[in-house]
Amino acid sequence: MDEFRIDSHKLMYHVPRVNKWLEGDNIYPVYMEVSPIGACNHRCTYCALDYMEYQPRQLDPVMLKERLSELGRLGIKSIMYAGEGEPFLHKHSGEIINHTKKSGIDVAITSNGVLFTEKLIESCLASITWIKISFNAGTKETYAKIHRTSEADFDKVLDNIRTAVKFRKQANLSSTIGMQMILLPENTSEAVLLAQKAKEAGADYLVIKSYSQHLKSLTTQYKDFDYNQYMHLSDQLQKISDKDFKVIFRKNAMKKLQEKRSYEKCLALPFWSYIDSGGGVWGCSAYLGDERFLFGNINENTFEEIWNGEKRKKVMEFVAKGLDTTECRVNCRMDEINRYLWELKHPSLHVNFI
Repeated sequence: MDEFRIDSHKLMYHVPRVNKWLEGDNIYPVYMEVSPIGACNHRCTYCALDYMEYQPRQLDPVMLKERLSELGRLGIKSIMYAGEGEPFLHKHSGEIINHTKKSGIDVAITSNGVLFTEKLIESCLASITWIKISFNAGTKETYAKIHRTSEADFDKVLDNIRTAVKFRKQANLSSTIGMQMILLPENTSEAVLLAQKAKEAGADYLVIKSYSQHLKSLTTQYKDFDYNQYMHLSDQLQKISDKDFKVIFRKNAMKKLQEKRSYEKCLALPFWSYIDSGGGVWGCSAYLGDERFLFGNINENTFEEIWNGEKRKKVMEFVAKGLDTTECRVNCRMDEINRYLWELKHPSLHVNFI
């Protein structure tokens, strides 16, 4: 049911780059995350990056477009705009998205969807490979409590999704329009209702995922939430799925919360990177603000200079020799990639018996 491999990974589709990495070559990322702006119009109870304080800083669009053209030339395949804030709060978000696509880079957006207006949809949906709307309740009352916003945003976002679906059909576009709910104590009873609403709005899928405690988050109220008692929701939700709409219940990620890591070192950092709203280039988004993981800043240097610079070299040496992964965020963004790469580096005795 998970055709987009949301509960897994896709690095096996990038064999040439993986082979170069296995041979010890310095490779550029396949995928990047970029935070165009630090401000946000919601204050979600589960926000992992609340400690970043929603600073109203933003990336300069002229500088960013120069870097995006460079990233395309370097072979970066995809960028997801998300990060510390709401990406559509950046006044130049539409032109940034379009320029990203023109640079040969696939575009994804993670947004709360409030500002995903008809004007923005018509101007840049054609450049978006997928957009995932964070929508964490089936009723406007619970939605307002979790997102810490007005109840009016509930209907506004659903209307925006319907508008996007309608425009996609009219313009004959292939953009995927999805929704995502983080399963929390407050919304477990509304997961099925939300799936029904997502289907009615015309979304392509609804992801139901687990909360993962960020290392630096001010929020800690969900850190001990037990997902085992909610696994039965998977069967209920699958009944709503059909050929046009899928519910992706991330069982694999939920189960891993109780598992010991199967790898001893983080190997994934060469394949991705994160740019914050101040231009900082980081090795890992779980360590934003920790200078040990800062490569440089795109306001001061090109990405190529940063990626091949001494600072990144020292970060990578630290990750290889000094980082204790038992202290890392559980189910981090690169967890599945790390499992895959660790197995490539440490194959079992019987791998030739395919």
